[in-house]
Amino acid sequence: MLGAPLYPSAVYLTSYDAGRGQRFYLFGVTVPYADLVGYYKTVLKTKGDELFEAPPTHQFEIARYRDESMAFAPSVTIKDYTYGGAAGFPNPRPGAEPARFPTVIQIVPAPR
Repeated sequence: MLGAPLYPSAVYLTSYDAGRGQRFYLFGVTVPYADLVGYYKTVLKTKGDELFEAPPTHQFEIARYRDESMAFAPSVTIKDYTYGGAAGFPNPRPGAEPARFPTVIQIVPAPR
């Protein structure tokens, strides 16, 4: 459905309208950023692109971007939410464990 493999222990957090029939899907993981980037390099068989050094953000394109029908390139983006001593991305479910996720996966599938 998402056009990309999902890390096995990923927890669905939320989704947002990205425009032009696309959505952002966010998943929290307790795996360190570097390990998750390594996982996606292996399963997607591509090195992807480091978007930012601070905070560490890495993107893997999963389909060709089409300007006439897409708001964003279909991709998997990994972001480190513990950079600079941050506590992590808050779990939107009150009282759920973990309370915060150190790493977040954002998947933007191609529109249907």
